[in-house]
Amino acid sequence: MAEMKRREFLATTVVAAPFLQAAPQVGVTRGIKITDVKTFMVGVDNRNLVFVKVETDQGIHGIGEAYSCGPDEATVAVVQDFKRWLVGQEPRNIEHLWATMYNFTRFPGGLVVNAALSGIEHALWDIAGKAAGLPVYMLLGGKCREKIRVYQSAGGGEPAQVADSARRLVETYGYTAVKMSPHQSDTNARPYNYVARMAGQRVAAVRQALGPDVDIGVDVHAKFFEPRRAVRLAREIEPHNPFWLEEPIRPENVDAMRKLAEHVSIPLASGECNYTKHEFRTILQAQCLDIVQPDICLCGGVIEMKKIAAMAEAHYVMVAPHNPMGPLATTVNVHFAASTPNFLILEYHPDDQAPRKDLLKEPLMVKDGYIPLPNKPGWGVELNEEAFRRYPARPWRRGFEYRADGSVGWI
Repeated sequence: MAEMKRREFLATTVVAAPFLQAAPQVGVTRGIKITDVKTFMVGVDNRNLVFVKVETDQGIHGIGEAYSCGPDEATVAVVQDFKRWLVGQEPRNIEHLWATMYNFTRFPGGLVVNAALSGIEHALWDIAGKAAGLPVYMLLGGKCREKIRVYQSAGGGEPAQVADSARRLVETYGYTAVKMSPHQSDTNARPYNYVARMAGQRVAAVRQALGPDVDIGVDVHAKFFEPRRAVRLAREIEPHNPFWLEEPIRPENVDAMRKLAEHVSIPLASGECNYTKHEFRTILQAQCLDIVQPDICLCGGVIEMKKIAAMAEAHYVMVAPHNPMGPLATTVNVHFAASTPNFLILEYHPDDQAPRKDLLKEPLMVKDGYIPLPNKPGWGVELNEEAFRRYPARPWRRGFEYRADGSVGWI
């Protein structure tokens, strides 16, 4: 008799499951359906930006930004392929649609697939916020800060030039932190000792220009392959109290990063080349980083980055998002940062001059080194599609670098 009751219960549960999936949305009069997914490629500076727009049958649309991979037409093609899976779906079922795109792709996505997925996912959150009449960060647990600390990268070849660039950035935007490259030119073709020595001189010059209290991030940009080489550079710059040492070696070998961490006292940061919670799980378990730097336009989007941040928090690791993309990417990151306890600081590119200032109707602006939180529904910004015609997309690629013997280096 007990066995029969169990079978009856299971049968009832299985039959009921489809009806549970079709339950009406709480707090709304009727459901929303996706009707179209559009893309826009815009040429800005030395690369393209890829924007995504998801339209619905209720006139609510959402916008997002996919990572600019280089073969950007490939990202657009993937977005359009996903469109066939998404039209007719309820856009606020974000976890369900994320799983649809990720799981049914079958093989774990790389640069292009994850960029497309991330841009679409952003747009779904924008729709959800607009439909609820709330900023997206209020749907992500609410805000845990009133403004978002940001930094910008200083440029320049000689030590004095990068120091002057850093000083001007702090004076102009009120930053409390900057980032810089330790490399001069042709790092791949230079002897080890020259590269390490010049790194020390460059960081020393910036420290002298900014004083003792402005944080200075140092970005090797994964140009080193050998952990010992990164150790040598770290010892040259350590006396100048860097904020972090970013991508000190290539990201593929987590054991090598752990080996490096055992010999360096500077906080280590990395993660811009990693995708989804699955790759970050391996990194965090290795306890080799103090700061992770996922890219919200590449790692899987907002909810995936929230999951990565939660795992990082459990490992006592901070999050400093990688953010080299456009003003919409900055806005999406601001909402993430507002709602994430272990957020540290956000990479930033000013949107106060054309062409970047033209891409959104009201881009967020930095004030005294921080970006105030937006308070409008959704992301709180809109694409300025009329301006896109002035900035046509064009093919681009990252620069090639070679060693002195002609072999291929890292960039």
